[in-house]
Amino acid sequence: MLSHRQIWSAIDALAARYSMSVSGLARRAGLDPTTFNKSKRSAPDGRLRWPNTESIAKILDATSCSIEDFMAMVGNASADDTPYRQHAVPLIGFAQAGAGGFFDDGGFPVGAGWDEVAFPDVADEHAYALEVTGDSMLPLYRDGDVVIVSPGASVRRGDRVIVRTRGGEVMAKVLARRTARTIELHSVNPAHEQRTLALEDIDWIARIIWASQ
Repeated sequence: MLSHRQIWSAIDALAARYSMSVSGLARRAGLDPTTFNKSKRSAPDGRLRWPNTESIAKILDATSCSIEDFMAMVGNASADDTPYRQHAVPLIGFAQAGAGGFFDDGGFPVGAGWDEVAFPDVADEHAYALEVTGDSMLPLYRDGDVVIVSPGASVRRGDRVIVRTRGGEVMAKVLARRTARTIELHSVNPAHEQRTLALEDIDWIARIIWASQ
């Protein structure tokens, strides 16, 4: 007999296979991004919610995964297994990152509202994930891609970084130059202009240590 946990674990495993969050997987399949979120897996009264067959069919089609392969993922998850919790880092979208309440003054993740994404071998206990939305970071990062950010890592010239301004703007850039008063940022997407910002206008800057492709 299939368990609730086995089915959801298989969906988590399918998303992880393609280095996506479950919301990224849902978007790729043309579903609402929150379809597979953990908050949707049980009702407020504790009743278990199951993904419907149409949603499963759509993610299999979107990833070219056969039903046999998916059922093998189901079979690999025991009834009391929790693989999506074993190596989890906090995850939010870029739009959320620009809002208040998710980071402290040093750019470290705090507060509630974070989802989680499975990612092995993260040395920085404060590392977190940001999910890309839109096309402003093409061709390097596409809609649904996930970048892992290490707020504790040293940032050097040439590093790909996430920058948050005091005005709440969040952007992925390449650190081109840093002086005592300014930083020069090159755009990931050549269609977007380079930026030079005063250090006093920067809330925080953190290095990207990994990105799904």
